[in-house]
Amino acid sequence: MAIPGNFLSTVTESVDPNTSGWTTKANCTIGLGSGGRNGDGCLAVKSVAAGEMQVRTVSSYAVDAGTVYQAFADASAGTQPERIGIRWLSSANTELSITWSLTTAAASATWHRIGVAAPAPSGAVRAQVVLSATVTAANVLHYFENVYLGLPVTTTGNLFAFNTESSEIDASGWFAEVNATVSRQAPAVSWAVDYYLAGGQVIAMTATGAGNASMRSTDRPTAVPGVEYIAYCYLNPPTMAATTWVELRFYDAPGNQIAATRSVLAAPGTGWYRQRASAVAPANTVSCSIAVGIDGASAGQVLRAETVVVSTAPLLHTGTVVPYADGSLEQDTAGWTTVSGTAVVSRSTPWGAYFFDGAYAGTITSATATTSVIRSAKFTLPAGTAGLSFRSQVIAQVTAGGFTLTRAVRWYSATNTDLGTTASAAATAPTPGWWQLLNDFTAPTGAAKAAIEWTLTATATNSVLRFDQVALWQALPLTSVTAHDATASITITLRELTAGQLITVYRVTADGARTLVRGPSGLLNQTPIAGDLMVIEDYEAPLGTPVSYRIETLAVGSTTPGVRISDTITIAPGDINTCWLKDPSNPQRNLRLLVQAPPSWKRPIPQSVHRVRGRRNAVVLSGVRSGYEADLTVWTRSDDEADALNWLLDSGNVLLWQVTPGVHETDRYVTVGEVSLPRAMPRADEEWRAWTLPLTEADMPTTVGVAGSAGRTWQDVLTGFATWGSLPAAYASWEAALFDQRTGSG
Repeated sequence: MAIPGNFLSTVTESVDPNTSGWTTKANCTIGLGSGGRNGDGCLAVKSVAAGEMQVRTVSSYAVDAGTVYQAFADASAGTQPERIGIRWLSSANTELSITWSLTTAAASATWHRIGVAAPAPSGAVRAQVVLSATVTAANVLHYFENVYLGLPVTTTGNLFAFNTESSEIDASGWFAEVNATVSRQAPAVSWAVDYYLAGGQVIAMTATGAGNASMRSTDRPTAVPGVEYIAYCYLNPPTMAATTWVELRFYDAPGNQIAATRSVLAAPGTGWYRQRASAVAPANTVSCSIAVGIDGASAGQVLRAETVVVSTAPLLHTGTVVPYADGSLEQDTAGWTTVSGTAVVSRSTPWGAYFFDGAYAGTITSATATTSVIRSAKFTLPAGTAGLSFRSQVIAQVTAGGFTLTRAVRWYSATNTDLGTTASAAATAPTPGWWQLLNDFTAPTGAAKAAIEWTLTATATNSVLRFDQVALWQALPLTSVTAHDATASITITLRELTAGQLITVYRVTADGARTLVRGPSGLLNQTPIAGDLMVIEDYEAPLGTPVSYRIETLAVGSTTPGVRISDTITIAPGDINTCWLKDPSNPQRNLRLLVQAPPSWKRPIPQSVHRVRGRRNAVVLSGVRSGYEADLTVWTRSDDEADALNWLLDSGNVLLWQVTPGVHETDRYVTVGEVSLPRAMPRADEEWRAWTLPLTEADMPTTVGVAGSAGRTWQDVLTGFATWGSLPAAYASWEAALFDQRTGSG
C-alpha cells in the first residue's frame, strides 16, 4: 500500500520486489529481507564491523529551503536501537547536514515507528532518507521498511501546528505547567502499518515530585463561541492505576482560562490509548488549548502523549442536535440521568471494553427486575422545525440479563415548558451484538427543545444495556437530486448511509443506459463509504436530457446490494449556439463558450495501398478507424473569458465537450491540440478572440477523481507555514494551496 504523498517510489518505500531504491553509506551491506508489513519485502542491513552502520536512498528529492519535511519508517531489531535522518544536499549534490531523530529508547524485534521532521536548511535543494544503527560486532542485522519522505502528515482539521501534534521537530509545542518537566522521547511503539499520523518521537511529561502534575500546549489556536470542539491524543500512562487525563481548555481575549473539560482515562494497562474530551466553547472564547496530566503522581512518573489534536467535534450523524459528549459518552455520562427507578447510568470501563464509536459506551445497569426511566439533557432544535419529523438513533447491546425498552422524545418549549412525549411501542432490546435502533417522532407545535427518554424494564436482576452513537436529527429524504443550470451540473445528496459499506452510483438515461458517476477518487464503483452523508456533484450529466441515479450499497461480505433510485431530473439545455468544455477532474475550470463554427468531423484510418501489376483493384491494408477529429471554433468575448479558457486548457487533461440536444451532435471526451486565438478584428482595443481548438476524441477518464480538498481547510494550509506570505513559494496558485498541489517537491 503506497503511502499518500510519499516522495519515494513504491519500490523504495516498501522494498518490494527488490532493494534498488537503497544503497550503503557506511559499514554495512544490504539485502532483501522477508516478513515485512508493507508487502513481504524489507531492507535487511548487515554490519561489516562494530560501529555505526548507515544506508540511504539512492535517489534524492527536491526540497525548498525553510519548508518542513518529515521522514519515517518502521524498524525491527532485537539487539540494537536505531534512528532515522534527513540528509540535506546542496545544488552541487554535496551533503550540507543530516537532521537526526532521537535514537529509539530500546531495541525491539517488533516492528516499530521511527521518525524525524525539520525545515530544510538554507542552501538545501535535495534530500535523502538515511537509516542508522550502531552495533557492537560484525554481521549484526537490522530491518527497515514502510519508509516515507515528504511533507508533514497531519490530521485534517487539526487546529494545532504539525509540531504540536507530533513533536517530531522539538518539544516547543508544550509547556510544563505544574510539578513537571517536558521532553521528547522515542519509545519503540508498534503502530499500525497504515497509521501514518504517528511518528517516532512523542512528548513526555515527567513528574518532578509527588502530587498532581500537568503540561499544556503552547499552541493556542482561535476558537469560536458556541462551536463544539474536541481534544484528543494517545496517552501512555506510567501505571494502570495512575489517574491520567486530557483536558480541553478555552480562553478569553486577555488570555484568561474561562472553561476546562477533563476526560479521565480508564486505562486497561500501560499501552497507548486515545482519550477524548469535548465541549462547546462558552461566550467570550477566543482561543483554546489542550492539557494532559497525572493526579497524585509519584516523583519520576512519566506520561507520554502522541497525535495531539483539537478540532471541531465530529457529528455522530449528519444534522444531529445531540452534542458529541452526550452521543458518545467518551468522557463521562454528560447530561444523562435516571429520572425514576433503580437503574444507574455510567460510562463503561475500562477503555476499549465496550464501544461502537471511540473507546467507551454508556452503560445502564439495573440491579432489580423493575422499571426505570433514563433521560438525556435538553437539546435545542433547529428553528422552524416544529411539526416536522425527527429521527432518533441509538446503537445498543444487552450484555447481561434483558430489557423491554420504550423509546421516546420529550419535547419542550423555548422557555422549557414540558410539552409531553412522543413514544414508540415497547419492544424487547435485541441481543446479542450491537443493534441500530431507529424511531421517527413528530415535533409538536411550539417545540424548541428535545430530550431523549427511555423507559426500561429489566427482565432479570443485574441487567446491563450498553449504548453509543446517540443522535436525533430532522428526517430528510434519503436520496435527493438538484440541477444547477448555471454550472450544468447535478447534485446528488445521499443520507443515512452506513460507513464502511461499498457504494456504486450510476447515471441512468431514459433508454436504461447506465454510466458510472465520478467521485473524489475516480468512478464510484464499489467505493468505501466514509460517513452517513455523501454529496456528489455530477458535472458530466448530459444537457437537456432527463436522467436519474441508481445507488447500490453493499455490506462487506455481502453479494446482494441495497438499491436506491433517485427522482428524474434535467439540466436546462441552454442556448443552442453555445457549448460546454469541462475538465472532469477540475470542474471549477468548466466553461460555457459561444460557438463560431461547429466541428466538421473526420475519422482517420491508417491505410497502405498496394497496386499489383496486372490487377485492376489495389490491395488495401487498413488499420482500425480512429475516433472523431475536427477543429472547433469558439469565441471569447472578454479578457476574463480568455483567461478562463486558457486556465481550462493549461492542464492538457482530457476534456468533455457538451452540446444542447437538437444540434445533431453527441457529447464527446476530447483532447485539445495546439490552439490559435486571433482577435476577431485586427484592432488594439478588440477583446473578442476566435479560438480554433483541434479536438481529438478520447476515452472517458476512469481513474481521475473530482479534485477537492477532501476535508482540507484553509486552517490546515496555514498550520504548515509561518505566514500566508510563505505560500507563494510552495504553490503556483491559491487553488493549488487548498488542494495541496505543491511545486518543486517530489
